[in-house]
Amino acid sequence: MTLVNSVVAWFMKKRIHQIELFQKFPNEVQEEWFEQLIASAENTEWGREHNYRNIENVRQFKNQVPIQTYDTLKPYIERMIKGEQNVLWPSEIKWFAKSSGTTNDRSKFIPVSEESLEECHFKGGKDMLTLFYNNRPDGQIFNGKALTLGGSHQISPLNNATSFGDLSAVIINNLPLWAQIHRTPDISIALMEDFEEKIEKMAWATIDENVTCLSGVPTWNIILCKRILEITGKKNLLEVWPNMELYFHGAVNFTPYREQFKKLIPKSDMYYLETYNASEGFFGLQDLEEPGDMLLMLDYGIYYEFLPIEHLFDDQPDTLTLDEVELDKNYALIISTNAGLWRYQIGDTIRFTCLSPYRIQVTGRTKHFMNAFGEEVIIDNAERALSEACRQTGAIIKEYTAAPIYFSDSECGGHEWIIEFEKRPAEFERFVDLLDETLRQINSDYDAKRFKDIALKRPVVHAAPLDTFFIWMKERGKLGGQHKVPRLANNREYIDSVLRVMKQEYSSLIR
Repeated sequence: MTLVNSVVAWFMKKRIHQIELFQKFPNEVQEEWFEQLIASAENTEWGREHNYRNIENVRQFKNQVPIQTYDTLKPYIERMIKGEQNVLWPSEIKWFAKSSGTTNDRSKFIPVSEESLEECHFKGGKDMLTLFYNNRPDGQIFNGKALTLGGSHQISPLNNATSFGDLSAVIINNLPLWAQIHRTPDISIALMEDFEEKIEKMAWATIDENVTCLSGVPTWNIILCKRILEITGKKNLLEVWPNMELYFHGAVNFTPYREQFKKLIPKSDMYYLETYNASEGFFGLQDLEEPGDMLLMLDYGIYYEFLPIEHLFDDQPDTLTLDEVELDKNYALIISTNAGLWRYQIGDTIRFTCLSPYRIQVTGRTKHFMNAFGEEVIIDNAERALSEACRQTGAIIKEYTAAPIYFSDSECGGHEWIIEFEKRPAEFERFVDLLDETLRQINSDYDAKRFKDIALKRPVVHAAPLDTFFIWMKERGKLGGQHKVPRLANNREYIDSVLRVMKQEYSSLIR
């Protein structure tokens, strides 16, 4: 297998030249993709409706095509699921990635074209390997198997020629042969729908494999890894898989999980590579070995626009092109893709940490924030504050969620947190103070509202019993796949339902 590693490494490194090219000419590459996308779709129903044939520049595109959400594209997508073609994109679309829903629907169904599979998702997968080998030329991951914990899929009840499922399931179903050979477990197990049964079968099917690489959402990988340790009686994963060297992670901020993985994989040079791969497209990859930000991938068949967050709710918001963005400002991400998503607001917010090349961090969701009192707390604020509180108190966080406490006749408002700890803080009240103090330091709006408890009182923090969030997610039918615990909300829908779980299952243990 050493020969295989050498050949693969050589092949992957050829891609580095192309990555360096879009780093050097980012605006030109984006302009080329814009023109190609418009030309490809001009004879689709959408293209005819919006007169794509006469679009000559980005300004015309913005004038003729309003910013879209899932709800505005839903009528077109529903027809595509039923089998209609050439609606949003010219090539045949048979797959739809199922992701978390909108206000009006439990789930969204995102079209996945052959072009988006090949030019975006698969290309992103190859680039994950490319960047790993570029930073670790002596990598040996192809000497063993890659373990991917994915979701499930099913045939559409509306049309047996189309299928939908978690993006990971769509990708696994369509992987090229060379990739299938190097993954584990068998696809019949990897795509099982029952998450708990899948975990059990995956654990037994992989304990005797030579697993060198993991990938998937951290939450669910931790559950799988702990079950493997229970079965084998081993202290850590290196005793099960001694050649483990790489973990591809994404979907959530890895900071709260990092200490848990250090315990599971006590290897000083374990490589963690962050990805930004959503149902709507593959957007970013960690190109440097040090964690922190991701390279915005500009040649994946996606044209990007960036909406300053302060203009998110304007009647006719104007977006920025890549050459107009600034450092350390929050933008809502707007994309046009080779699967027929046009000026589509995906719901994520990002900020640029570098403009040459363009590197980003995901800062949150446009709908996941706390701003009941004008405090404008976003996920990035929350995770920086939690990280500092953990650092100073020795705590390790497993999961968390937070929401407002509304004004009452006798009290001001506040924030309520439910945190499930892998390791509780040595001093719980100090942890709460540090969380509060750090939020005040990094968010001036929060600080102003906390002044003398005028609008916001000290946070209320509950230490949730072990597995609270697992039970809550299971009750909601959200185990596995790309499902994630909602971190922040501007209402009490999530937090009240988690509190109910705590009271029902562990009433005597609620702090």
